[in-house]
Amino acid sequence: MRIGKESTLRLLIVDDSVEDAETVVSTLRNGGLAVRPLRPRDADELDAMLGAQAIDLALVAYSAQGIALADVVQRVRASGKDLPVIVLLDDIDETSVAAALAADARVVALRGNPEHLLANLHGEWANLEARRSLRMLEAQLRETERRCETLIASSRDPIAYLHEGMHVRANEAYLEMFGFDSFEDVEGLSLLDLVTPDHVGNLKEVLKTLARGAAPPPRQALEARGIDGTVIPATLEFAAAAYEGEPCVQVVFRRIIAEADPGLTREVEDLRQRDLVTGLLNRPTFQRSLEDAVAEAARGEAQYGLLLLEADHHQRLLQEIGLDAADRLASAVAERLREALHEDATVARFGEHSFAVLQRGPYADTMALAERLRQAFATDLLNIGEWATAVGVSIGGVQVGERIASVGQVLARADASLRTAVELGGNQVQIFDPAASDRAEEERVQHWLGRVRDALAGDGFSLLFQPAISLRGDEGALYEALLRLDNNGEQATPASFLGIAEENGLMPEIDRWVVAHAIEKLAEARRAGRQPRLMVKVGSESFQDERLLQVIAQQLGAHDVPGELLWLQVPEARISTQLRVAGEFAARAARLGCRVGLEQFGTGVDSFRLLAHFRPAFVRIDRSLTQDLPTQPELQQKLGEITARANSENIATVVGFVEDASALNALFNANVDYVQGHFIAAPGAAMDFDFG
Repeated sequence: MRIGKESTLRLLIVDDSVEDAETVVSTLRNGGLAVRPLRPRDADELDAMLGAQAIDLALVAYSAQGIALADVVQRVRASGKDLPVIVLLDDIDETSVAAALAADARVVALRGNPEHLLANLHGEWANLEARRSLRMLEAQLRETERRCETLIASSRDPIAYLHEGMHVRANEAYLEMFGFDSFEDVEGLSLLDLVTPDHVGNLKEVLKTLARGAAPPPRQALEARGIDGTVIPATLEFAAAAYEGEPCVQVVFRRIIAEADPGLTREVEDLRQRDLVTGLLNRPTFQRSLEDAVAEAARGEAQYGLLLLEADHHQRLLQEIGLDAADRLASAVAERLREALHEDATVARFGEHSFAVLQRGPYADTMALAERLRQAFATDLLNIGEWATAVGVSIGGVQVGERIASVGQVLARADASLRTAVELGGNQVQIFDPAASDRAEEERVQHWLGRVRDALAGDGFSLLFQPAISLRGDEGALYEALLRLDNNGEQATPASFLGIAEENGLMPEIDRWVVAHAIEKLAEARRAGRQPRLMVKVGSESFQDERLLQVIAQQLGAHDVPGELLWLQVPEARISTQLRVAGEFAARAARLGCRVGLEQFGTGVDSFRLLAHFRPAFVRIDRSLTQDLPTQPELQQKLGEITARANSENIATVVGFVEDASALNALFNANVDYVQGHFIAAPGAAMDFDFG
């Protein structure tokens, strides 16, 4: 967006003096800025303007007493709007600047310096428009992806996506045509396996042509073959496409099908959108409505309230009325919801015994709706078949506005609020209020950001080293490097600060610090006559950080440390969504002699499926698979399967958090290669464990 005289800046000015506010407006207009000013006289008028007006920037005089800076910031935050606050100073001094920024101002501007004031307003306005454009693009992308997915899933044409001739996606019509029960039955299967032998040769040539990057042919006539041997004459249409970021080919099978009765089609579509037990919308349909609401909120066009609701003491209630009455209980709760809700609310069965309500409106309306629903259950008995019993409900919710405008964040906030209501004993309403993004949380974030930045600039970080001993006769020394941060004399673990650092883009810089200092420690150990290997965590954000590999190469060369002593480990969950860049990173690290492995391994549906795209040198098995291992036969079996598969593919296995002798014995029986934990040794400041 080009900001100039053709664009009007909607500016909220908070200043005790009308004359001073007019002077600011004149200054801006003289500087070529078209301004539409708003000036509230008191806090109530400020709230009204925030709720009713579309505002771009807020300019607040630091000296204002009628509505103080802290009060303005709090009310802006409570509105849920993305509204940058600029503090207007009469003079620059250290105290006032620090106080203004601590109050959550974006920038400060000098009242008596027109150039400085204009530059800051232009900058913040441009940043705001960039954020708005990004939110709009993200919403449009979500909507486009959702609509494409819906179109493909609901299409009566059989459609599949192929990567190197193998199936990576197929819709219901495709599965039905060939007789498959689910996509798992066809995933990874070659298309050649689904055509008759007479047509395999021609189709193979077509697939080879596509693999070389040639344009796909418009049509290919052939005979397909169902799993029961049925021959299916069809015409294939090919198109270049992408699926989950990977290039692939879309294949559409064209068959002659009879036209369905329109009335029957509408009835079937309605059934697809409904929960069969309660008659409410089902979860997928509700989530599409939620995505639309979130997109609208992201554009600043509306606010919505999302409520999650569940009956209190659900399991105890079912024990009283009988487990076979679960459906009747869900139907009774659904009926009470229908009676209490207005027509403009969207209601759905969201889980086995949870329900969701979405209604347009501000926070006050959301809170009133939640309280009305709570009272609807608290004041009248609920009829469950022949039973009539008192059933309370717990309600958790969130207000969806510009500052909370992603589906994942909205659902996480609502679910957390619901859990809080349940933990408080039930018959409770807990709504996340944007105004309660309280200062304590923001101050906590800023505290840790400051600590991390100071640590990167100075010596606030340190490394501890915990040994991992071999259960298979490996005589070499192996340690894991554990990052710590000085926090007023105490060592803070990564759980305290790493999430905040990641959200603020500091992980690549932290990874470079850790790797550089780890190699220095390896060099010190080598000078002392030892040859330890060191496992070091790196984040997925560093896959595309060219500087990390440069640091590794430079430090290994500068300290004469062999690359095979450095073992880099990344979380399995992060690899699965970035296979290409992760593979490139691992290959380049391997050329430096380093080993790259996976941590938190084994929690996926099929973790070893990654090995077709990413081959780790070692895996650290997730602690959820080894806790209480001696008393959990099913965990022992799964762990044995993982180690057997890893051993067959020459992948080393590591297990941490070993706390007692029984766990160590179970891991030995499971053929784990390396074990680590406080039972072996606690982390220490030096790599001096006696492996003998």
